[in-house]
Amino acid sequence: MRALVQTAFGGPEAVAVQRVPDPEPGPRDVVVEVAACALNRLDLLQRRGPGMLPGFSLPHIAGMDIAGRVVATGAAVTSRSVGDRVVIDPTVGCGCCPSCAADERGHCAALRVIGGNAPGGYAEFVAVPADLAYPVPDRVPLDEAAALPTPWSTAWQATYRVGEVGAGDCVVVQAAASSVSIAAIQLAKRAGARVVAVASTDEKLAVAAGLGADLLLRGDAPIAAPVRDFTDGRGADVVLDHVGAATWQRSLDCLRIGGRMVMFGNTTGDEVSFSLASVYHRGLRLLGSGAYTADDFGLMLQTYFSGGLRTVTAAECGLEDLHATFGLDNSRALVGRVLVRP
Repeated sequence: MRALVQTAFGGPEAVAVQRVPDPEPGPRDVVVEVAACALNRLDLLQRRGPGMLPGFSLPHIAGMDIAGRVVATGAAVTSRSVGDRVVIDPTVGCGCCPSCAADERGHCAALRVIGGNAPGGYAEFVAVPADLAYPVPDRVPLDEAAALPTPWSTAWQATYRVGEVGAGDCVVVQAAASSVSIAAIQLAKRAGARVVAVASTDEKLAVAAGLGADLLLRGDAPIAAPVRDFTDGRGADVVLDHVGAATWQRSLDCLRIGGRMVMFGNTTGDEVSFSLASVYHRGLRLLGSGAYTADDFGLMLQTYFSGGLRTVTAAECGLEDLHATFGLDNSRALVGRVLVRP
């Protein structure tokens, strides 16, 4: 089969299309013919190096967010059949540790991630455990399903399970045009919340507006005062922030007394400083939203497939065009996901 293979660390020259053996299914696996695989930021980071996930090694086939059709099944597989349309949960636990038993396989010490430290979807075919291949309804295009796994499950956990967003809440969403925030805006609106979208450009804010955001704020200007005006002086109930150091203080300043700060990323830096007194006197809750669970993934798909939600696609390309056309470094400038079609 054809696959985009990473053989070194560095720029676009570190990857190239090669011919590699077709994957064979283990007893409990399925082989999926990839219809589309969405570009993920981890792909960029691990291409530049070093590998971020334990067990990462070269050569490597990236691509975490995959949808396609089952073309082969292992001898013990009864839940999936050849021809099934599926989307893949990329997190693979050992199945027997305490984390896996608690449905927290993202914290498994032996975690494998399809496209992260195991062969992924930048290829014509990929082998995955059958229980990670979820059916896609016929009415949902496979390229749309490929845009869901990582960002929508991450947003689901941060918005609902950790942030506990509900009707009447005011929710501030930082980096509102990123893939995970595109999901979070819609999930918060579905819960009955009012959404304040913060983004770096008017073009990105226009996307957030189209998704239902109620207040649009540029991130290069103060945001705490407009949020308080919007909430009659009270402040936001929840801030969803995966940006990190660059937005940390402004996110805290937006919160009401007793508000919830949900953190699930650090793209602008990993270390921050803040006033402890400001946090504890105001009764703020600082909440980390880590690896999503299998339950989160299933509920996310159920909600998305019920209708009324949408993904945003920035561009599409083939395996040969991915690194040459987009340089793999320009994804931050794009609004929505880049879909790779092998």
